[in-house]
Amino acid sequence: MRQVDWKLTERQLAAFAVDEPHWLPALANASALLWQELDDVNWVGFYLSGALLEAGLPADELFLGPFQGKVACVRIPWGRGVCGTSAMRNQTLRVDDVHEFAEHIACDADSRSEIVVPLHAGGRVVGVLDIDSPSLARFSAGDQSGLEACARALEALWS
Repeated sequence: MRQVDWKLTERQLAAFAVDEPHWLPALANASALLWQELDDVNWVGFYLSGALLEAGLPADELFLGPFQGKVACVRIPWGRGVCGTSAMRNQTLRVDDVHEFAEHIACDADSRSEIVVPLHAGGRVVGVLDIDSPSLARFSAGDQSGLEACARALEALWS
Protein backbone atom coordinates (compact mmCIF):
# COMPACT_ATOMS: atom_id res chain seq x y z
CA MET A 1 0.00 0.00 0.00
CA ARG A 2 1.44 3.40 -0.95
CA GLN A 3 2.07 5.96 1.76
CA VAL A 4 0.01 9.15 1.86
CA ASP A 5 1.92 12.41 2.12
CA TRP A 6 -0.29 13.77 4.90
CA LYS A 7 1.41 17.20 5.02
CA LEU A 8 0.79 17.73 1.30
CA THR A 9 -2.79 16.46 1.56
CA GLU A 10 -3.43 18.78 4.52
CA ARG A 11 -2.11 21.76 2.52
CA GLN A 12 -4.30 20.85 -0.46
CA LEU A 13 -7.40 20.62 1.75
CA ALA A 14 -6.53 23.93 3.43
CA ALA A 15 -6.36 25.49 -0.05
CA PHE A 16 -9.87 24.21 -0.80
CA ALA A 17 -11.10 26.03 2.31
CA VAL A 18 -9.40 29.27 1.20
CA ASP A 19 -10.16 29.10 -2.53
CA GLU A 20 -13.82 28.18 -2.06
CA PRO A 21 -15.24 29.51 1.19
CA HIS A 22 -18.58 27.70 0.82
CA TRP A 23 -18.43 24.32 2.53
CA LEU A 24 -20.36 22.34 -0.11
CA PRO A 25 -17.96 22.51 -3.09
CA ALA A 26 -14.95 22.49 -0.76
CA LEU A 27 -16.09 19.27 0.94
CA ALA A 28 -16.98 17.74 -2.44
CA ASN A 29 -13.40 18.30 -3.61
CA ALA A 30 -12.04 17.16 -0.24
CA SER A 31 -13.84 13.83 -0.52
CA ALA A 32 -12.55 13.40 -4.08
CA LEU A 33 -8.96 14.19 -3.06
CA LEU A 34 -9.01 11.78 -0.11
CA TRP A 35 -10.61 9.10 -2.34
CA GLN A 36 -7.70 9.50 -4.80
CA GLU A 37 -4.99 9.55 -2.13
CA LEU A 38 -6.08 6.58 -0.01
CA ASP A 39 -5.64 3.00 -1.13
CA ASP A 40 -8.02 0.23 -0.11
CA VAL A 41 -11.04 2.38 0.77
CA ASN A 42 -14.61 2.02 -0.44
CA TRP A 43 -16.21 5.18 0.97
CA VAL A 44 -14.93 8.66 1.80
CA GLY A 45 -17.23 11.47 2.80
CA PHE A 46 -18.88 13.73 5.28
CA TYR A 47 -21.91 13.66 7.54
CA LEU A 48 -23.01 17.08 8.76
CA SER A 49 -25.13 18.27 11.67
CA GLY A 50 -28.65 19.35 10.82
CA ALA A 51 -27.96 22.61 12.67
CA LEU A 52 -25.21 23.41 10.16
CA LEU A 53 -27.29 22.63 7.10
CA GLU A 54 -30.62 24.36 7.50
CA ALA A 55 -32.81 25.93 10.13
CA GLY A 56 -35.38 23.46 11.38
CA LEU A 57 -33.34 20.29 10.79
CA PRO A 58 -32.60 18.32 13.96
CA ALA A 59 -29.24 19.28 15.49
CA ASP A 60 -28.97 15.78 16.98
CA GLU A 61 -28.81 14.06 13.59
CA LEU A 62 -26.05 13.82 11.02
CA PHE A 63 -27.03 14.21 7.37
CA LEU A 64 -25.21 12.85 4.34
CA GLY A 65 -22.84 15.37 2.78
CA PRO A 66 -20.43 15.20 -0.15
CA PHE A 67 -18.87 11.77 -0.64
CA GLN A 68 -17.21 9.26 -2.97
CA GLY A 69 -18.39 5.63 -3.00
CA LYS A 70 -21.60 3.61 -2.97
CA VAL A 71 -25.01 4.95 -2.05
CA ALA A 72 -24.99 5.76 1.68
CA CYS A 73 -27.22 6.22 4.71
CA VAL A 74 -28.89 9.63 4.60
CA ARG A 75 -29.42 10.29 8.33
CA ILE A 76 -27.51 9.04 11.34
CA PRO A 77 -28.77 9.80 14.85
CA TRP A 78 -26.29 11.44 17.23
CA GLY A 79 -24.73 8.69 19.34
CA ARG A 80 -25.55 5.85 16.93
CA GLY A 81 -23.08 3.91 14.80
CA VAL A 82 -19.45 4.91 14.42
CA CYS A 83 -20.28 8.35 12.96
CA GLY A 84 -22.92 9.28 15.52
CA THR A 85 -20.77 8.01 18.39
CA SER A 86 -17.73 9.95 17.17
CA ALA A 87 -19.83 13.13 16.95
CA MET A 88 -21.41 12.62 20.38
CA ARG A 89 -18.08 11.83 22.09
CA ASN A 90 -16.24 14.50 20.08
CA GLN A 91 -13.39 12.09 19.42
CA THR A 92 -11.85 10.24 16.52
CA LEU A 93 -12.87 6.60 16.35
CA ARG A 94 -10.65 4.12 14.52
CA VAL A 95 -12.49 0.79 14.31
CA ASP A 96 -10.52 -2.26 13.14
CA ASP A 97 -13.62 -4.44 12.70
CA VAL A 98 -16.96 -2.67 12.33
CA HIS A 99 -18.84 -5.91 13.02
CA GLU A 100 -17.54 -5.75 16.59
CA PHE A 101 -18.73 -2.16 17.12
CA ALA A 102 -22.01 -1.98 19.05
CA GLU A 103 -24.83 -0.50 16.93
CA HIS A 104 -22.71 -0.32 13.79
CA ILE A 105 -24.84 0.96 10.91
CA ALA A 106 -24.09 -1.15 7.85
CA CYS A 107 -24.64 1.19 4.90
CA ASP A 108 -22.27 -0.98 2.83
CA ALA A 109 -21.99 -4.66 3.73
CA ASP A 110 -18.47 -4.70 2.20
CA SER A 111 -17.06 -2.29 4.81
CA ARG A 112 -14.91 -3.98 7.45
CA SER A 113 -13.00 -1.11 9.10
CA GLU A 114 -13.71 2.58 9.54
CA ILE A 115 -12.24 5.83 10.80
CA VAL A 116 -14.36 8.84 11.75
CA VAL A 117 -12.97 12.28 12.65
CA PRO A 118 -15.14 15.06 14.14
CA LEU A 119 -15.31 18.49 12.47
CA HIS A 120 -15.77 21.63 14.58
CA ALA A 121 -17.05 25.19 14.29
CA GLY A 122 -17.37 27.63 17.14
CA GLY A 123 -16.19 25.01 19.63
CA ARG A 124 -18.91 22.48 18.75
CA VAL A 125 -19.08 19.41 16.54
CA VAL A 126 -20.72 20.24 13.20
CA GLY A 127 -20.02 17.01 11.36
CA VAL A 128 -17.63 14.15 10.76
CA LEU A 129 -15.21 12.92 8.12
CA ASP A 130 -15.98 9.23 7.56
CA ILE A 131 -13.77 6.73 5.70
CA ASP A 132 -14.53 3.02 5.24
CA SER A 133 -12.42 0.14 3.97
CA PRO A 134 -13.26 -3.40 2.87
CA SER A 135 -10.16 -4.61 4.79
CA LEU A 136 -9.88 -5.31 8.50
CA ALA A 137 -7.66 -2.90 10.49
CA ARG A 138 -6.99 -0.75 7.40
CA PHE A 139 -6.32 2.50 9.28
CA SER A 140 -3.12 3.13 11.24
CA ALA A 141 -2.23 5.62 13.97
CA GLY A 142 -0.41 7.57 11.25
CA ASP A 143 -3.57 7.69 9.15
CA GLN A 144 -5.46 8.91 12.20
CA SER A 145 -3.08 11.78 12.94
CA GLY A 146 -2.94 12.72 9.25
CA LEU A 147 -6.73 12.73 8.91
CA GLU A 148 -7.13 14.72 12.13
CA ALA A 149 -4.78 17.37 10.71
CA CYS A 150 -6.78 17.34 7.46
CA ALA A 151 -10.02 17.83 9.41
CA ARG A 152 -8.51 20.83 11.26
CA ALA A 153 -7.58 22.34 7.88
CA LEU A 154 -11.15 21.97 6.63
CA GLU A 155 -12.57 23.60 9.76
CA ALA A 156 -11.45 26.94 8.29
CA LEU A 157 -14.62 26.67 6.18
CA TRP A 158 -16.66 27.58 9.26
CA SER A 159 -14.42 30.20 10.86
